[in-house]
Amino acid sequence: MLSGNTLLVRQAAGKALLSTTAICASLAFSAPAFAQGSKQIEDNIVVTARKREENLFDIPAALSALTPETLAERNISNLDDVGKHVPNLNITRYGVGNTAQAAVFIRGIGLQDHIITTDPGVGVYLDGVYLGRQLGSNLSLISIDRIEVLRGPQGTLYGRNSIGGAVNIITRKPAGEEGAILNLQGGSRGRAAINTYLEFPLFENFNVGVSGYFKRRNGVGDFLLLDSPEARIGEEQEFGGRIKAVWDVNDRLSMTFSFDGLDADNGQSPYVVEVNGIGVSAGDNFTPGTPIQDRSNPFAGDFFALQPGFGSDLTPFLPAGANGQLFAPDPDDSFSTVAGLETTSNSAWGGSFAAELEVNDSVSTKLLASYRTSDYTGGLDDDETPLNLSEFPETGEADQVSVEWQLNADLGRADFVGGLYYFYEDGSTESGPFVFSPFNTPGQIDNFGVPFDLGFPTGLGNFDLHQTTNAYAVYGNIKFDLTDALTLGGGLRYSWDNKDANALFPSFPARTFREADFEELTWDVNLSYALRDNLSVYAQVQKGYQTGGFPPRPFGGPAQFVSFDEQTAINYEAGVKGVINDYLTVMLSGFWTRYRDLALPFSDTTAGGGFVTIVENAGRSRARGFELEAAFTPIDNFTLNTAVGYNDAEITEVDAGTIGIGVGDRPALTPRWTLSVAPHYEVELANGANLGFNVDYSYRGDQFGQSINTPDELLESRDLLGFSIDYTTPGGDWTFSVYGENVTNEVYDVGRLQQTGFVGVVRSNDRSEFGARLRKSFGGL
Repeated sequence: MLSGNTLLVRQAAGKALLSTTAICASLAFSAPAFAQGSKQIEDNIVVTARKREENLFDIPAALSALTPETLAERNISNLDDVGKHVPNLNITRYGVGNTAQAAVFIRGIGLQDHIITTDPGVGVYLDGVYLGRQLGSNLSLISIDRIEVLRGPQGTLYGRNSIGGAVNIITRKPAGEEGAILNLQGGSRGRAAINTYLEFPLFENFNVGVSGYFKRRNGVGDFLLLDSPEARIGEEQEFGGRIKAVWDVNDRLSMTFSFDGLDADNGQSPYVVEVNGIGVSAGDNFTPGTPIQDRSNPFAGDFFALQPGFGSDLTPFLPAGANGQLFAPDPDDSFSTVAGLETTSNSAWGGSFAAELEVNDSVSTKLLASYRTSDYTGGLDDDETPLNLSEFPETGEADQVSVEWQLNADLGRADFVGGLYYFYEDGSTESGPFVFSPFNTPGQIDNFGVPFDLGFPTGLGNFDLHQTTNAYAVYGNIKFDLTDALTLGGGLRYSWDNKDANALFPSFPARTFREADFEELTWDVNLSYALRDNLSVYAQVQKGYQTGGFPPRPFGGPAQFVSFDEQTAINYEAGVKGVINDYLTVMLSGFWTRYRDLALPFSDTTAGGGFVTIVENAGRSRARGFELEAAFTPIDNFTLNTAVGYNDAEITEVDAGTIGIGVGDRPALTPRWTLSVAPHYEVELANGANLGFNVDYSYRGDQFGQSINTPDELLESRDLLGFSIDYTTPGGDWTFSVYGENVTNEVYDVGRLQQTGFVGVVRSNDRSEFGARLRKSFGGL
């Protein structure tokens, strides 16, 4: 239900969108370039999406580029914030109660899980290095040069194959300036942050950039029944830094050394339980002694102690502080009595080395090698009651090595990029001692005649999964100028992946070992035509591939711990992009994508109970839609930025024996409509200072928490509104800003997971925040 203010905002945004679209249509649907989002629109944004430096408008693909100015104006500080402003991009914090996860979805493809046996459908890269784990990829965006978001399958160039797209975070490169930048921030909810950047030449042709940051924010709720909880719900605290050095050995050889790390200690994500969509009181009293699990009904329920129709009066078993209630009155609070699950942590560090050599005036080569390691702790008290019915503490770690060698050749009318790629990862996920005791109700028996009571066993034990991945690829991509205006491009890539996994679950008689190989040849063909400088049209057809794998939570036994197949996609896309005139810049793309053997993870509610997550190659699906980005400057110093996405995605065929998923179901966490509207106005004052006004509005439509589209899984649409006002002194050394994020205090769900008899709901943590920022630059920065 929309508030009056939110409704007015959406109506205003709708009018802005319609006017922008009408302008674009009258100009034969030109295509936008995300320039700086402010000031006069620029037409020289350089990106490296195709492993070479190119103008944004010359790339025949759906690509958004966000500059540091855009990030500041829209209060974008983490990767998940980017998902509010790019069309058909949705990024959510979802996983084991840990806010460090970034589950990235593009055009209906992504992954909400984090277990070591899963791979994301959208690749996230840091300076070209693929990040293998989603948990830990919700990076703080400090000392950033730009962020590139590619939509559609990435099968012929980017590191690991992904069928959804890629997000590449490119950090600032020291260029030999001497100076520093200091940023301070304070705000409501106990917000406090500081980040610094220092750049200097260590010696001739060896330039160093050093950045560091610390940030914290209070939580939104409390653990009411824990004596001394270590953190509040939703609390965040993180520090980290990066060192990047560039050594220009001579005119032809350059080396880049980079090292970064972070450490975060946070409170658990806001989380609430719905029991079959209804409230339950502890005093519900029904006939004891009846069998309490109907395995023929997938929604009969596991937590029978919480189900009307079963069980005895639970009030005597509750602590005094619960006041006879099973759930905390405020959904942001928790009645959990499990100490240790109130905190989560995440730490990661890594280094990379890049060497670029110009062999001659037309041939160059590049080597990029990296090592990264990460670990986390998390977990959830799934039932969220004082009763210890279900709790899953969890830890995980992963080490990865990647090496890529690349050859670039300028062949006159043709440009060639080819290379070799290798990726290694070794990691594990462990949980225990966990508890899953759904039948802990006085006087009850299960279907096998086994009595249960509220003695609460220590749990069903532990589980752990371990996986080693080796991935290899060889690729080649060529671009050929047929005429001065017409360019034909194409590429091939052969990929081979080997996964060696083992698992031990309580239902396994012994540790079970599995191995699987996956391989695929992917390709890309594109054609682009330059209508004039900085205005072009393009069309492309591409095949994408993503490796198969193993299910994350096969509690049902070894028979569930079998590999699922690789998935492929064919994407048809056409678009137009460029500068129309001095007032309008647009990027428009339309796409139709078909997926085969789409791998969909979901909770299996027919597996006899428990937090069972399996993965099925569900058959075929398709996505069709468009993306429009526009920057309109009708008068001096005013820019209206809009980004609109429409995605009609659904399952079109279902293989025989597929559980739960049906034809017409939409993929998880995929809204049909996404919208961002961001007007910017700036004025120069009489004293030479600059005053800037920014508003950002973001809309994400209804979506489902899983690909099984039950009503309990529906996440309602959300509208987020923010602003900033910036005062920059003459000369630009000082900038003072006031800001507001989520000013209407929209509270929304970021994940809904249907289990047998209950729904786990992960709630948003970006409540309204107001504050001020101060930026001071020193030297030449």
